[in-house]
Amino acid sequence: MTQLLWTLLTLALSAAGLLMVLSRLRGIAPSANRGPVLAVFVCAAAVVGFLFLFYRTPGTDIGVAQPIPFSHRVHSGVKNIQCEYCHPYVAQSIHPGLPPVEKCLHCHKYIIAKHPEIVKEHWYYDMRAPTPWKKANYLAEHVVFNHQRHIKKEVACRECHGTVETMDRIRGKYFYMEFCITCHRQRNANLDCWLSCHN
Repeated sequence: MTQLLWTLLTLALSAAGLLMVLSRLRGIAPSANRGPVLAVFVCAAAVVGFLFLFYRTPGTDIGVAQPIPFSHRVHSGVKNIQCEYCHPYVAQSIHPGLPPVEKCLHCHKYIIAKHPEIVKEHWYYDMRAPTPWKKANYLAEHVVFNHQRHIKKEVACRECHGTVETMDRIRGKYFYMEFCITCHRQRNANLDCWLSCHN
């Protein structure tokens, strides 16, 4: 989100600068050109301000729609279920793994079992079909991220995934290299490209 805001601001400033250069090339006095430049700055500030407020206001973490609505806020926040319960492979595997429907039914075989959304879980179980959860977090294709290594180093899930216990839906996130490098530098972790991420 921060990168989007900076991109929009950069584009607005570039447009304002371009207007000034073009006006000077045409021989228009800078004072006569203040109106359009000011308009560009005001519009850019309004857009950036709106986006900032929209993405920082509680309740706007709309996130990725899943085939069965799953609230991390309820499960992880209210019920205090630990991440590893539903994502058991993080400590043993490179990939975190998404929970199989059997994991959901450990509780939902008895708890609100007749709720229409929970009935869907029973349907997937009866059909012996995996729940088609949609991916929310992304890395570049050439990056290998090892969850197990990070869990062993006691990197908390929220350090990368944010406060999921406050989100009804997980908002999609693309992890940029800058995010990873900043964390590695703060922790004095390995920064060698081939040993760390790009092998």
